[in-house]
Amino acid sequence: MSESIYELWRAAVNDHRPVAIATMIEGGNVGSKVIVGDGIEITGTLGDADLDRVVIRDTVGELAGGRSGVRHYGPHGEAREDAISIFIESFAPPPHMLIFGAVDFTGALVKVAKVMGYRVTVCDAREVFATKRRFPSADEVVVDWPHRHLEKVGHRLGQRDAVCVLTHDHKFDVPAIQAALATEVGYLGAMGSRRTCAERLERLADAGADMEQVDERLHAPIGLDLGGRTPEETAIAICAEVIASRTGRVSASLSDTTGSIH
Repeated sequence: MSESIYELWRAAVNDHRPVAIATMIEGGNVGSKVIVGDGIEITGTLGDADLDRVVIRDTVGELAGGRSGVRHYGPHGEAREDAISIFIESFAPPPHMLIFGAVDFTGALVKVAKVMGYRVTVCDAREVFATKRRFPSADEVVVDWPHRHLEKVGHRLGQRDAVCVLTHDHKFDVPAIQAALATEVGYLGAMGSRRTCAERLERLADAGADMEQVDERLHAPIGLDLGGRTPEETAIAICAEVIASRTGRVSASLSDTTGSIH
C-alpha cells in the first residue's frame, strides 16, 4: 500500500469514518489500489480509467453496505468477465443511533441498541437529565439542543444510522426532526401518542417542513405494533422497526395502524 493511501486509510479509521480500498489481486497491474471514503478525495489507480470508474462505483456501493469481498471484471471494467480480480476491503464503523430525550424509555433503548451493535449517543438540552450516570451503557451523553447537535454531526449520518426522538416536547421535537430530514439518516422515528403526533405534524407544517419528506421518512408513533407495555418491550419494538426499515420488509408499523399503542 502506498504511503498516501495508507495515511488516508489510517486517518479515516482513527476518525471512525467509512473507508474502503480496492486492490487488484489477479490480472493486470497486481497490487494497484484505489481508496474511497467519507471526506476522502479518491486516490490511486488500477491502471485503466474505465476500470477505475467501474470499480470506484462498486466500491462505494460495497462501503455503503459495510461489505468486503472479491469482484471480477474485464480489463476495462466489463461486467460478467473474470480477467481482473479486485478485493474490496471496507471499514464501516458501527452504525450510529442518536437518541434525543433523556426520558424513562431512553435507558432501555440504549441497552437494546447496544446489543444490536450500534454506537449510541443520548442527547438532551437538560443537563440534570443527560448524565452518564443515568445512561452508563451509552457511548456518548451530550448536553445540547437536538437540532444543534445534528448540525454538528448530521453530515456523517447514512443509511445504516438511526435517529430516535423521544422527547415528547414540540420545542425539541420539531427542530430535531427538521434537522434530521436534512441528513441522509436511514431511520427517523418520533415517540408520542397519536394526538401528540398529529399536533407535531401541524407544527412541522407551520415551521415550513417538507411534508412530503415527513410523510415518507418519519415513523411516528415510533416502533412496530408488538403490543409492548414496558420500556424494554417498547425499545424492542423500536429496534424491530429500525431493522424492518433497513431491510425493506413489510411490517406492522404503528405509524400505519390505528388504536392504542405500546
